[in-house]
Amino acid sequence: MVAFSRMIQRPLNQLFVNFRGEEIRHGFLSRLAAALERRGINFFIDRDEQKGKDLKHLFKRIGESHIALAIFSKRYAQSRWCLNELAEMNRLAYNNQLKVVPIFYKVRVDDVRRQKGEFGRNFWKLAMTSSGEEIKNWKEALESVSNKMGLKLCDKRYST
Repeated sequence: MVAFSRMIQRPLNQLFVNFRGEEIRHGFLSRLAAALERRGINFFIDRDEQKGKDLKHLFKRIGESHIALAIFSKRYAQSRWCLNELAEMNRLAYNNQLKVVPIFYKVRVDDVRRQKGEFGRNFWKLAMTSSGEEIKNWKEALESVSNKMGLKLCDKRYST
């Protein structure tokens, strides 16, 4: 009920948070969400979303936002959903409809930008089951967003 009532109070989201849940949902992300709530910042995290909705619904949420955070982690590139959201965020940013801020959580910027290291291994494993067009869009988004000024978090205090 709490999530439902909170969604009614904020019809448009100011901030969309794109992340791979397993690594950061209960650590860094829960602290980020609490800080945003304390400051009265409207945001959307998929915990507020009804399960079973399709990607088009998430694209709508991205389009309602003014800013998006792309929180890259080692396992981020295992998720087709994360990468598709990122590609949509990149498209909107290219058209000046969205500001995207990258956050590199325990992952090197260059590994994201060039799909290297553990991040890259996860990316290329998913790419083996993906279309050429998807891969092209994902690579463009990863390179473009990782070239933006962002934050790098690798301090142990942010660990999950």
